[in-house]
Amino acid sequence: MDMRAKPDVSTNPLLAEWRSPYGLPPFELIRPEHFAPALQVAMRENMAELDAIAAQTESPNFDNTVAAFDRCARLLSRIESVFYNLTASQTSPALQAVQRELAAPLAAHYSAVFMHAGVFKRVDLLHASRDTLSLEAEQLRLLERTHLDFVLSGAKLAPQAQARYAQVMERLAELTTSFAQNVLHDEASYQLVLRDEADLAGLPPFARDAARQAAAERDQPDAHVITLSRSLIVPFLTFSERRDLREQAWRAWVGRGEHAGEHDNRPVAREILELRNEQARLHGHASYADHVLTDTMAGTRAAVQQLLDEIWPRALDAVAREREELEAVRREQTGALSSEAIEAWDWRYWAEKVRQQRYALDDAEIKPYFALPRMVQAAFDCAQRLFGLRFTPREDLPVYHPDVKAYEVHNAAGKVVAVFLQDNFARSTKRSGAWMSSLRMQNRNEPGGGAALPVVLNNNNFAKGAPGAPTLLSQEDVRTLFHEFGHGLHGMLSDVSFERLSGTQVLRDFVELPSQLFEHWMSEPAVLKQHARHWQTDAPIPDELIERLHAARRFNQGYETVRYCASAFADMAVHALSREQLPADLCAFEDETLRQLGLPEGVGINHRLVHFQHLFSGSGYAAGYYVYLWAEVLDADGFEAFKEAGDPFDPRVAALLHRFIYASGNSLEPGAAYAAFRGRAAQVEPLLRKRGLVPA
Repeated sequence: MDMRAKPDVSTNPLLAEWRSPYGLPPFELIRPEHFAPALQVAMRENMAELDAIAAQTESPNFDNTVAAFDRCARLLSRIESVFYNLTASQTSPALQAVQRELAAPLAAHYSAVFMHAGVFKRVDLLHASRDTLSLEAEQLRLLERTHLDFVLSGAKLAPQAQARYAQVMERLAELTTSFAQNVLHDEASYQLVLRDEADLAGLPPFARDAARQAAAERDQPDAHVITLSRSLIVPFLTFSERRDLREQAWRAWVGRGEHAGEHDNRPVAREILELRNEQARLHGHASYADHVLTDTMAGTRAAVQQLLDEIWPRALDAVAREREELEAVRREQTGALSSEAIEAWDWRYWAEKVRQQRYALDDAEIKPYFALPRMVQAAFDCAQRLFGLRFTPREDLPVYHPDVKAYEVHNAAGKVVAVFLQDNFARSTKRSGAWMSSLRMQNRNEPGGGAALPVVLNNNNFAKGAPGAPTLLSQEDVRTLFHEFGHGLHGMLSDVSFERLSGTQVLRDFVELPSQLFEHWMSEPAVLKQHARHWQTDAPIPDELIERLHAARRFNQGYETVRYCASAFADMAVHALSREQLPADLCAFEDETLRQLGLPEGVGINHRLVHFQHLFSGSGYAAGYYVYLWAEVLDADGFEAFKEAGDPFDPRVAALLHRFIYASGNSLEPGAAYAAFRGRAAQVEPLLRKRGLVPA
């Protein structure tokens, strides 16, 4: 595809006016071949906007420079948002080919945007005199963030360094695209076929139903199939009595990205690390971690290390206690010698046995109360009780796949404040994991005046139930649903003037606070009693089952904490390397890092580097996987405010939460935003209690 060509765009739906309600994309008309010519037009338009800002004869001021820059690129953003949502949620070989071809040109464009000398000269002049401009607080915040965006994108580099910086960013865009597509290839191409009762041994009905549905979707109607979707692989590792098959599935899961040939992520990740280090050195930093952390709440590697060091030894102690419990139950049930190791493909299986014995909990008993539609309604109800939102289904709104549900979102006064799209099911055309994204971000600075209504998406990867039966969620699935919905609320409730400060565009170690905080309401007894109802009998979840769930909520948290922290340590370790220290063998480096760390045998980590999409499918979480723990300090402390008020829906606390956390976007410095909500800085003790790392 020649990006220099001049295609006929007269019939391109991406460039036409979108007449659907709320300006939603005409998904049914959009084809992969539409994107390159449309983006070419949009990039030209964006550069013309910048040239116009720079060519003004009037001296720079906030309105004609900073606010004007914030209004730029609306056409480009509109098209890109559709493109990236489709490449993540409903891709195809044709769309993947376009994604590979567009990666470098789009990166080159953004380098040109933030190295536009004329625009930056005006922004830089304003920034230098910002204390004399009598700006409102949000205006000052936008000026400071815009100036920093330019600086971090190379605007202050010498011309030769700028040219090299742009080349680095173009190549990184190509590599991160390849990394993500390689992981999707390994996930989509794997299936463990279970053909008879011996293969299915131990799997409860919900897991069998999901595996049967996965088989039907993969033209295996007479079998059951385990894929690498988390909602299938984790139940299989938890319940299957076939240790040989558990090992086979586990090795496929952790081996994603580590297969020689066309889809091998080892050389891809290695080159990404080299280029990121060069990017950091161009900015004057010895390592990429040092560069990235300058614009975070943590600020330095030392601050991150201090948090991880606070948690790690406690987690090791907890996982040692948990191993003793697992080994005791295993000896009791099998007579196996204590010297026989519990391997990584065994841990979940024996942990479930302990959970059943110690807490009388069984997912087969729990999941019938967690039907997907009920849990979606539970999340909606919590949003209504906290923030006054109501979600009205709109089956007439255009969506990109039949699985997607569309909702109109009203506030307490009945005004439409957002559109919400929810895509809950796993499929081979969708990347793994769960995420929130936007088709449009809230702001009151649109070209020509006016405001933009946010259009927010949630993607999950739940295993679809069999025909005629609902999709039943695990507790972890429900947590994921609430987590992503918390991100969604961050976008839907945004109430700022400028797009650059809207919604989730906050510092990376603050962005997980609204999502993780919202998880707390999923386990509130009042929420469970209202919404967790048996899908066949409609009976509410019994009080004694809720009590058992609460008693077990710290169960296996040592295991989960060790796995998470180990991945965070590996991320920071590999991104803290200097150019001379970068390893030739990334997997060997990871193994040695974890060995020195003292990772216990049989526990494993959340993500190995070769498929760690947080780090290598983009730069958002690179040298930043620690942020979930950083934000958990905030969310655990933040929920304490409701406990102190004696009501999980206390109106006064909810109003503060709404104003300073969910609505303020990046208009406030995050530490100040949290203190305005909580009345003080966060304390770490609630996190330690939440994870069971200190006595409750």
